[in-house]
Amino acid sequence: MPKHSKNDIFNFLSKITFNKCWNALKVLVSYQLSKAIGRPFMLGLPLSISVEPTTACNLGCPECPSGLKSFTRPTGTIKMDFFRQTIDALHKELFYLSFYFQGEPFLHKGFLDMVRYASSKNIYTATSTNAHFLTDENARKTIESGLDRLIISLDGTTQETYEQYRRNGQMNKVLEGTRNIIKWRKALNSKTPMVVFQFLVVRPNEHQVDEVKQLAREMGLDDVWFKTAQIYDYQHDPNQLIPSTDQFSRYRKDAIGHTVPKNKMPNHCWKMWHSNVIAWDGKVVPCCFDKDAQHIIGEMSTKGMKEIWESKKYNEFRADLMRGRKNIDICSNCSEGLKVWS
Repeated sequence: MPKHSKNDIFNFLSKITFNKCWNALKVLVSYQLSKAIGRPFMLGLPLSISVEPTTACNLGCPECPSGLKSFTRPTGTIKMDFFRQTIDALHKELFYLSFYFQGEPFLHKGFLDMVRYASSKNIYTATSTNAHFLTDENARKTIESGLDRLIISLDGTTQETYEQYRRNGQMNKVLEGTRNIIKWRKALNSKTPMVVFQFLVVRPNEHQVDEVKQLAREMGLDDVWFKTAQIYDYQHDPNQLIPSTDQFSRYRKDAIGHTVPKNKMPNHCWKMWHSNVIAWDGKVVPCCFDKDAQHIIGEMSTKGMKEIWESKKYNEFRADLMRGRKNIDICSNCSEGLKVWS
């Protein structure tokens, strides 16, 4: 499991209310009952959502549809009014809000205003960034926004290694931005955000696992989280990214030498009962594995979250999953439960 500082734990607990706990109990009972009876049953509202500020990104990572500009769905940025309306409708039940799906959040000019608004509603907020836009000014504004967790993607400890996955990226900017955040967190005497490096372990950088831990300690970060890489064409691995170290791979060789996912997950998924993703244009998809929004459950431009959450279409998706996850593309290559922590 990931490590969390005491400050981060107390910070999260401080945002818990009776309404949130009551909603969580209803969702948990729904999930357990659904498993027991073999069909979806739903009470309550999502405990956690991910919101997509923008699909734009400055990098060109080889397994990322945003970086490759390979989306079939429309690209764009979320509107502030729509975001506020969404938070106003959900904040009483919501524990956790991730400002990330696809794209680089800091490319949205109003991103930190959205963080500030969600924080004012007593929601635990987090985001993931490639850190190229954490200028001194933006770093200070990030601390002042009330952001609770900042995940900085650093997939190498040298430029040569880093750019093999983070194509068009500059490692010196990542480190500069990280230093800016740490500096302003200290200067403003703030306990937030919790700052971690997320290290996507791929073949070019797997030898630098210990080095990134040392770098994080030297820079004053709270932790390093290691993440296994999802490879879309894992049978061929065209970019040669699957690591040789078994601990950091989502995949294994079967008895006849074919590459297959390691996970032997049952035909149910907690995510389908407690969270979902809202794309920049208001489309709701089941989880972050649906990067190109191929499984649209509903659109918040015409319906509220409660109506979508309890809809026949959503329950049909949950039912399909319970019948067999291998029949759903985003579920068959899922790595939930295969994350590796420092």
